[in-house]
Amino acid sequence: MATTESPRPSSYRPRLIDRILPGLLSQLPAISLVGPRGAGKTTTAARYAKQIRRLNRSAEAGAFRADPYATLATLDEPALLDEWQEVPEILSAVKEAVDLDPHPGRFLLTGSVRIAFEKTWPATGRILRCPVYPLTQREIRQTTGTELFVARLVHPSLEAFAPAAELLNLVDYVDLAVAGGLPEAVLAQSGQTRHRWLQGYLDELIASDISLTGTNPDRRRFSAYLQAVAASSAAIIDDVTLFDAAHVSRPTGAAYDQLLEAVYFADEIPAWWADPLTRLTARPKRLLLDTSLMLASLNLDRDGVLANSTTLGRTLETFVGMQIRPELAVADGLPRLYHLREKAGRREIDFLIQYPDSSIAAVEVKATAAPTLADARHLTWLRDVLGERFTAGVVLHTGPYALRLADRIWAAPISTFWLEGKAD
Repeated sequence: MATTESPRPSSYRPRLIDRILPGLLSQLPAISLVGPRGAGKTTTAARYAKQIRRLNRSAEAGAFRADPYATLATLDEPALLDEWQEVPEILSAVKEAVDLDPHPGRFLLTGSVRIAFEKTWPATGRILRCPVYPLTQREIRQTTGTELFVARLVHPSLEAFAPAAELLNLVDYVDLAVAGGLPEAVLAQSGQTRHRWLQGYLDELIASDISLTGTNPDRRRFSAYLQAVAASSAAIIDDVTLFDAAHVSRPTGAAYDQLLEAVYFADEIPAWWADPLTRLTARPKRLLLDTSLMLASLNLDRDGVLANSTTLGRTLETFVGMQIRPELAVADGLPRLYHLREKAGRREIDFLIQYPDSSIAAVEVKATAAPTLADARHLTWLRDVLGERFTAGVVLHTGPYALRLADRIWAAPISTFWLEGKAD
């Protein structure tokens, strides 16, 4: 069997997952990188592999379909099994292989679709799943080695929330959101070419991925539902409202929802409350994984975003979510992400981060260049409720400066995420 060599491109941009992947491979037998199509999973995994098999190519997949167990045994390790869900039986073969010989660094798997909308992961304890998200601005600007924003929230200071070297304004942030974080779009394309590439991405999702629902394909309704989900990113909207907006039935809408989660188009941020039982019954908030797909779904450019304050706010919050989630996936202790909304919406906080010691940090996103303490009123309320459990509250804004608003309450530019500060 011919070897597919692992590329080592000199233009590779380090990813946040690179902070933990070498250590995981040195201790675990199999790692699965999961995330949206085109997020860069294969490019990253290939850097660690001695041999690659691309299972979306029929010539390479044939031997695995015929006898996955025997074919696995011929590979040089670490072996990368790219788009493994094209030959789903390979998962059982990998599971058996690591059961028989669990030495570290045997297999890397990459996939863009959650396996068969599983209720449980059939390789629990054998294959560790690690998410790879679209590019963050830290990765685009190559500052991945500096201290994580979510780590700075634990021991906050004015210096910790300084802006990046390049001072940005509201329009600049909207431009970054329009460009998004899919490597092929943001690094290789621009203008109308990028817009057409993103529309092609969405067309492929609508034309091909709908078959994964197992329902009779209705591309028009699926497209309408996708647009409704994109329009509701960062909003707390009940399912019925979305179903009605797209004119789909509850069963069809539920199937579409499951599909969009399965292909990593959107996911949900659970609600947080001090009482765990209340937390379990509170409504989650949908958030798209990439702002470029959100805006391409709605056919909006910079001017279209700026023309509507609701869309602007949701775009900025989704953009901040793009920066936070990849950090949480590699942070020590795997802090968890929530949102907070009191009944009737009396108080809302965009993002809550809960650390393993039960401490809490909170983040609000505001489309203002001049934040005041009034913009942080929900943060100060939460600080007073939680007391010493509350480490920091930050109002992320579109202006150029960081400032202290009150005890453990700060305002910082969104660009503080990619601050070129001290290394971790």
